[in-house]
Amino acid sequence: MLNPKVSICIPTYNGADYLQEALDSISIQSFRDFEVIISDDASSDNTLKMVQAFKEHSRFPVYIFHNTPHGVGANWNNSLKHIKGKYIKFLFQDDVMEKECLHKMVKVMETNTNIGLVASKRSFIIEDNVNNNVTKEWFDKYGDLQKGYTPSDGVFILTKDIFKSEIFMTDPKNKIGEPSTVLFRKSILDEVGYFNEELKQILDYEYWYRILKKHPIAIINEPLIKFRLHQNQATNVNRNQDINDYKLYEQILYKHYFKLLHPKIRKHLYLKHHPFPQFKKRVLNKIKRMLT
Repeated sequence: MLNPKVSICIPTYNGADYLQEALDSISIQSFRDFEVIISDDASSDNTLKMVQAFKEHSRFPVYIFHNTPHGVGANWNNSLKHIKGKYIKFLFQDDVMEKECLHKMVKVMETNTNIGLVASKRSFIIEDNVNNNVTKEWFDKYGDLQKGYTPSDGVFILTKDIFKSEIFMTDPKNKIGEPSTVLFRKSILDEVGYFNEELKQILDYEYWYRILKKHPIAIINEPLIKFRLHQNQATNVNRNQDINDYKLYEQILYKHYFKLLHPKIRKHLYLKHHPFPQFKKRVLNKIKRMLT
């Protein structure tokens, strides 16, 4: 298969606990015109044995690449550098695709040539090792990322007009979905580049918004992905670390999206990130200290 329609990208790192279920969900896809690109970040468990066995028993192309660990973004990008497909479909090692996932996503892309990315709703696999109170709080905020949007013929169409909304900066800030929920055109890489490797927590939706700035995004109003919640997933790990992503996110919005945003958001970003207001504030504080 020289030019598959879809490249399924799986970034792996010590994923043996749940990886087999993800791999099995590839094998049962009704849509068969795909290749699988696995980029491993120096796993020390049975991950590589599992993907090697998967490769040997698969009737579709499976390619395994080794990446030198340099953050999650670097591993995601390493998988993208090896694709041959027209469309890119991420599947994370702890998530699962429904049988019709590829078929329905490709159909939307093929019938809407102006769309840059298609996503879907997700259902959830909740492991016993997650905190029930934390999980409930998470569901209240992030269980439905498109709450309040009305689909047309089973699909939401998001345009860059969403940047003008006053609620754009409110939770959930990710209004598209996690990487496993999306499929996008390979040509997007030439337009917006690769994932920002400086980011750790928000690099997915920062990338989706780069796409949305240039192309509408479609979201299928049906769960085509099972998103797993467990103790060791990146979101839970990052919650317990000092992650500076949200400060960087505001700087990115100020630098690259300023004219597209709601006036109240522009004012907030201007006062916080433009050098003149900051300089003026420092001078006034210095004068105040001198007078006290």
